[in-house]
Amino acid sequence: MRIPALLICTLLPVAVWAAEDVEWPLFGMNSDHQRHSPLAEITPQNVAELQPVWTYQTGVTGSFQATPIVKDGVMFISLPFNDVLALDAGTGEQIWRYQHDRIESRKPCCGPANRGVAVADDRLFMGTVDGRLVALDTETGERLWNQDVTLGESGIAESVETLDRDEAASVSATSGAGLNMAPMVYNDSVIIGITGVGYGLHLDSSEENAPLGAVVGIAGEYGRRGFLAAYDVKTGEKQWQFDTVPSKGWEGDFTQVTDDGVVLPRDIENEKDRLKKYPDAWKYGGGSAWTTPAIDHQSGLLFFGVGNPSPQMEGSSRPGDNLYTTSLVALDAETGEYRWHYQFVPHDMWGYDVASPPVLFTTEIDGESRPVVGQAGKTGWFYVLDRQSGEFLYKSEAFVPQHNMFTQATEDGNKIFPGVMGGSNWSPVALDENRRQVAIAAIHWPVVYQLHEKQVTADKPALRYSSMSPVDVSEAYGLLSGIDIDSGELNWQYQTDEPLIGGVLSTDSGLVFTGLGSGELIAVDASDGQLLWSGKTQAGANAPPVTYQANGRQMVAVAVGGNSLFGFKTGDFIQVWALPDE
Repeated sequence: MRIPALLICTLLPVAVWAAEDVEWPLFGMNSDHQRHSPLAEITPQNVAELQPVWTYQTGVTGSFQATPIVKDGVMFISLPFNDVLALDAGTGEQIWRYQHDRIESRKPCCGPANRGVAVADDRLFMGTVDGRLVALDTETGERLWNQDVTLGESGIAESVETLDRDEAASVSATSGAGLNMAPMVYNDSVIIGITGVGYGLHLDSSEENAPLGAVVGIAGEYGRRGFLAAYDVKTGEKQWQFDTVPSKGWEGDFTQVTDDGVVLPRDIENEKDRLKKYPDAWKYGGGSAWTTPAIDHQSGLLFFGVGNPSPQMEGSSRPGDNLYTTSLVALDAETGEYRWHYQFVPHDMWGYDVASPPVLFTTEIDGESRPVVGQAGKTGWFYVLDRQSGEFLYKSEAFVPQHNMFTQATEDGNKIFPGVMGGSNWSPVALDENRRQVAIAAIHWPVVYQLHEKQVTADKPALRYSSMSPVDVSEAYGLLSGIDIDSGELNWQYQTDEPLIGGVLSTDSGLVFTGLGSGELIAVDASDGQLLWSGKTQAGANAPPVTYQANGRQMVAVAVGGNSLFGFKTGDFIQVWALPDE
């Protein structure tokens, strides 16, 4: 039973939307995903005066990762488990609420979080954790159509042996493909991809708000392959589908050294021999589509990141490069036809999947201006590729500490960082082309990569598996970094006590905002990373902040719901700040 919504707000009249107001119409502010606003009312000089102007309590507690969309004076935001709210952006007054009738038999692969909606004309689009794409009327919240994106698919794995670790934790096989990303609308299509196909088992903790346990990899024919697909905005009919693992050529070139110079510890001859045993590994190949695509409207190219191969970390049953997993892929946005890909980690064994959304911008290389696409990696580098060809151009200085990367698991355990959590996880970056800087929120949390052997039953061979276990949280912290987009050099870094997961916002006035798991939204100076302001919230601020104008007044908003995977306090609030109204 859901708790009724409770509105806690300053008693102000409903704001009147002004045509000149600068709002937040898309997931990434614009289709380039730069998450940079031209607003400049809030400055480094006055940001310390920010104060709460309204708070909305949703009544749904859970990991809250959504980016609010603000159009025509209305804030549209999706909640955990896929309710949707339409609020007056100036006062927080509820206009309507859509309650999602979730299919309870479908277990979400990755928790309740939804990363946002898309709004185009009079329609709102949302992907759901139970695998559906929904269209709503923006005026009333009435559901217009409901497309079952994963209909007929069984999900990840039917069954696996359970490994008892101790009384507090065990291996669980979470199954079911869902939709976590915020969709993107292009012409007459709404584009979205499925998640939960990477097949990684987790050691679950019995403690509430406990950090993520170990990720476990077991060889075998588990999982399925992911896809990105487009649906007609009026009818919901599928228009095209791009499979993230191709049925032919998925093994790739058996790459030993990547274009950016990483030497991978692969036994290529052994992999080629095992290819005969696993000719159908592509059917279980993984490749979740976590990231909302960026779209270049001039060229008609769409860019999106692909998740890890399946099974996660255990590569013996998936020889080859495992295309197009752990890659950035470019498609024709109109047809879904393949244009190019760049694989950051062929035959990924470390969970370095592409989780953060790509960002489009222009860089200067040898005095020439080039349209490029940037990608913040779990590896701790910001990669820059040519937008038309996918050619690797450069990568930044490391924005997190790096140690023992691309080394294999051992029986004693091999400590590496960054590990499966990153680096840059799903948090979107903010890019300021005028200041020639990208701001990235990242994680430093070492993991122990270990091989195990367990005799499950006397009549079966011992079960061999690998695990990647986060070390004690006391060793973890976050880094907010400003990086030069022409040279890749670090301009500055601001360190936080806990890992940064949620996203970044920048403004023309020279501010960079991000949220903390301890419950603060902070602003730093874009020129040097110095802390200028901290605003307290009632749970973890682990969603991407946005800024917009309501009736000519600049406001800053963030979803406040924490993140249970990282042990951050969950909640059910939307918090908005502004300067004092004179």
